[in-house]
Amino acid sequence: MTLAVVGAGPAGLMAAEVLSQAGLQVEVFDAMPSVGRKFLLAGKGGLNLTHSEPFEPFASRYGARRAQIEPLLEQFGAQALRDWAQGLGIATFVGTSGRVFPSEMKAAPLLRAWLQRLRGAGVQFHMRHRFTGWTEDGALQFEAPQGERIVRPEATMLALGGASWARLGSDGAWVPLLEERGVSIAPLLPSNCGFDVRGGWTEYFATRFAGQPFKSVAIRFQQFHRQGEFVATATGVEGSLIYAASAQLRDEIAARGSATFELDLLPARSAAQVLAEVAHPRGSRSLSSHLKSRLGLEGIKMAVLHELVPKPDLHDAGRLASAIKALPLTVVAARPIDEAISTAGGVRFEALDKGLMLREVPGVFCAGEMLDWEAPTGGYLLTASFATGRAAALGLLSFLGVRAAA
Repeated sequence: MTLAVVGAGPAGLMAAEVLSQAGLQVEVFDAMPSVGRKFLLAGKGGLNLTHSEPFEPFASRYGARRAQIEPLLEQFGAQALRDWAQGLGIATFVGTSGRVFPSEMKAAPLLRAWLQRLRGAGVQFHMRHRFTGWTEDGALQFEAPQGERIVRPEATMLALGGASWARLGSDGAWVPLLEERGVSIAPLLPSNCGFDVRGGWTEYFATRFAGQPFKSVAIRFQQFHRQGEFVATATGVEGSLIYAASAQLRDEIAARGSATFELDLLPARSAAQVLAEVAHPRGSRSLSSHLKSRLGLEGIKMAVLHELVPKPDLHDAGRLASAIKALPLTVVAARPIDEAISTAGGVRFEALDKGLMLREVPGVFCAGEMLDWEAPTGGYLLTASFATGRAAALGLLSFLGVRAAA
């Protein structure tokens, strides 16, 4: 009995592992020349495998799709993922932020050990095979180096990714193929992405400060309030703190055309403390010198005040202090989807049965980022990709009446 896994990212490889452990022949197909390209890129600066926070806040990171993702995390969550990595000989540690990393901080050693184990279990890999849909009788079609290839597996696992970083294989080209089969798909949207600010930065600010970080700041938007850091870009903002709020900002822009969040430049100081320091007599010193000496404001933080605060307000202690604690910053567009770290949207869970099989295409299962869920960075994306890959593989085994390995 031969099974096809289409997509060689974390979800697809986890599915291949579960299926091969059950004693089945598994063939993995991928359009790229090599396995796990986006996974390797994610690990280039330190692979954030998962997060160590308690289950309740962990599960809450999946927002509107928590009800669908939480049961999968209960079966294969953060600790299970760490144990799995340990089984490959990859030790992990918890960083100061609670994020979990491999001890070597790289994805490549984990991927090498994983592929060795998969190949040892008989999994076969077919690279440069681009999935192009189904034949009239339901066989899989691929564009391969030798031309069109037709494959007739007993069942199929699709783990085709979202639509960000198309050069690494996640290009969303599968959407029309599934829609032709009647599968309901939520539009793919950028997630964990940067944004353009209204009107753009001035040339001075963009030239001097693009690429520089806002450190030890906080942002407030609707129910979101968090401290951290982010980066100015030539056209707007990006970085971890912006990514954490990106879903809310993106949806507000879609609904109203723009989104305005409040930037707290000094979250460690109260509004009263800031006002007292701003109002302190400065004598002959310039405003910049005064704010630097009294509050430590300089560099990009001082520049953004000059960028966004009307000049008369800069010389009004009350208004300036208010701006330092709650500077309104309006964004008007998410950056293009191919620049995003991940995507929202995809195959709706309502189009799947409890085993993650497509209701309209029996025998075809889906996993990973191509499903309609999103999460912030911090290990949540990878954890759910692994969890959905495992869950869909178990659903496939149940569909075939095959017992999963203990």
